[in-house]
Amino acid sequence: MFGIVRPCTHRLTDGLKTEWMAHLCGLCLALRADHGQFARVVTNYDGLIVSVLTEAQTGTVASGRRTAGPCPLRGMRTAPVARGEGARLAAAVSLVLASAKVRDHVADRDGLLARRPVAAAARRVARSWDRAGARTGRALGFDTAVLVDAVDRQTGIETLAGLGTPLLTVTEPTETATAAAFAHTAVLAGRPENAAPLAEAGRLFGRLAHLLDAVEDQTADAASGAWNPLTATGTSRAEARRLADDALHGIRLALKDAEFTDGRLVHVLLAHELRSSVDRAFGTTCAHGAPGPGQGPVPGNPYGGGAPGPYGAQNPYGGNPYGGGNPYGGGPGGPGGLPPQFGGGAPQAPKPRGFLAGCAMFTWLLCTCQLCCAKEYEGPWSRKKREGCCRDCDCPDCSGCDCCCPCDGC
Repeated sequence: MFGIVRPCTHRLTDGLKTEWMAHLCGLCLALRADHGQFARVVTNYDGLIVSVLTEAQTGTVASGRRTAGPCPLRGMRTAPVARGEGARLAAAVSLVLASAKVRDHVADRDGLLARRPVAAAARRVARSWDRAGARTGRALGFDTAVLVDAVDRQTGIETLAGLGTPLLTVTEPTETATAAAFAHTAVLAGRPENAAPLAEAGRLFGRLAHLLDAVEDQTADAASGAWNPLTATGTSRAEARRLADDALHGIRLALKDAEFTDGRLVHVLLAHELRSSVDRAFGTTCAHGAPGPGQGPVPGNPYGGGAPGPYGAQNPYGGNPYGGGNPYGGGPGGPGGLPPQFGGGAPQAPKPRGFLAGCAMFTWLLCTCQLCCAKEYEGPWSRKKREGCCRDCDCPDCSGCDCCCPCDGC
């Protein structure tokens, strides 16, 4: 699974966990029903938010659920899953955006896609997903051309972007695409008054998705020479964090302007879990007393939390006897430091997999339940280390909100 909103199910109440899984499985099964088994590889955590938003405005009805058969991700148990227009819209949006991502990988000649036969097969898959997504979109009154246009403009914007280009210029196409998808949930739900606030929430969600992807990939992109928005525009991580925090605040305000029949899951996902996603990307936490931004544990400090230690700022022993480095002259891998064969030097980021190889690995992780149960696994495409969403969870309980706790101040 991929996406920026990856809630730990231990933080959800039993009822909300059931609802979240119903929408996740509903998206997966909607892809299979409308577009075939292979389309299920584009199932993602962010796409299901479209389904969640639709149902939050209409309320849960008996016709909006059905019992699905056993699945490895559910421990081979049956479960109620979401169905209806919300799940189908989520499937159409996921297909079109995944198609655009495939074309982008083909253009960049990533991995196996550098080979002509594989690239040709990937282009055929992308075209079929485009047509399938557009077909479902038309049936729901949603024109997927706005998504395709946004993705096509992204390439041109990235080509022209350079030092000094505003970062929001680069994120604009993503913002436009997600705004259109979020706003259409109000049309499906028969709540036209919600279209404007949900479009604003979608615009800011798209901005966050682009920002967090850039922050998480910056080191790997630098190692591989790939294009990264932060590096290309000269945007600092501090500025990226400011933009992310502004977007989080804006999403909360937009959601308050929308009318929901039952907005509990929407609030948990787009207020609290989205905050956790930002903290995870920037390496900070929000746990009411846990370290805040820039206050994480200092490497090598046994007292953690950024504290200077039991002696405060003044160490009676004169500070670090080694001068903050290696007693043999420099840090690991530096001048006089440890040679690479003994652990020195910077670790090399693993080379990302191509699209088809990543799909194969995703299928393996999905069928073996590693996505949810593994202590650690390798991301199918990025090859970054990930943790199973339900294994040994020690997530902080940040269940309050800005009206009942200082979580926004973290």
